[in-house]
Amino acid sequence: MLYLIRFVIFLLPLLPVVVVTDLAWSQDGQNQFLKVRRDVLQRVFEGNEKLNYSISWTGGVKIGDLRLEIASSSKKGNEITGRVTDYGLFKLFYPVDDTFITYIDSSLRLPYRYEVVQREGHGSDETKRLSLYDQEQLTVRYQRDEEEPLDFTISGPVHNEFSSFYITRSLTLEEGEVPVVPTFADKKRHNVEVNVLGKEEIRTMFGLVKTIRIQPKMTFRGLYDKDGDTVIWLTDDECRVPVRINSKILIGSLTADLKSYHNDLCPQYHEERRP
Repeated sequence: MLYLIRFVIFLLPLLPVVVVTDLAWSQDGQNQFLKVRRDVLQRVFEGNEKLNYSISWTGGVKIGDLRLEIASSSKKGNEITGRVTDYGLFKLFYPVDDTFITYIDSSLRLPYRYEVVQREGHGSDETKRLSLYDQEQLTVRYQRDEEEPLDFTISGPVHNEFSSFYITRSLTLEEGEVPVVPTFADKKRHNVEVNVLGKEEIRTMFGLVKTIRIQPKMTFRGLYDKDGDTVIWLTDDECRVPVRINSKILIGSLTADLKSYHNDLCPQYHEERRP
């Protein structure tokens, strides 16, 4: 039952005129660029977005909920908050209540602090994890509970599992392109290739919508077990709403379907504006 609850959190018509900008980073000492759409970047990072998902196992059995929220931080950029909780009978077998907070610098949209609080299992103690990213000195400091912190040297700036999800949505995502998003996970830096699988019309909480299917090729385990590829469906417009996320596991698959949504800069998707 534990494996079924553990869900990977990398989860989850174009405008006539699109302005493209570059975010610089370094890959093994070489300067590289991520091509992002400025119109999408603004909506993703500045719209005070709230996403609520229902997580179900193969066959539609609901096992949990995922909530993601990004807001302006009182410090120096954005604050991404994620929370995973169990649902129904699974709470009896293995209760889960995990909270993740990522603080992002406002310039290159890179993380500088990452806090995790995990409460899993019956009678288990709370586990805390803290990661501090120095994107200029190329180091990451990681600490679990009161243990001695561990320092890691990285070859270039990195995202974490949450900031990579948001920056990936902002990429140009043209078919044939394979952008690489550097991500720190499992104590090392990974170059995550993002494959654009094509476009597909699917039924969602907004009705039938046109989407872009993408597949981040993750070679790391991360905070949650997985056993296969993850596919994300994004609305094919300037909001790039992640309406569905599917991840294969050892037995079947897990799917996160969007159940509620708000973004100040995407009012066309608000409930009162839906057809």
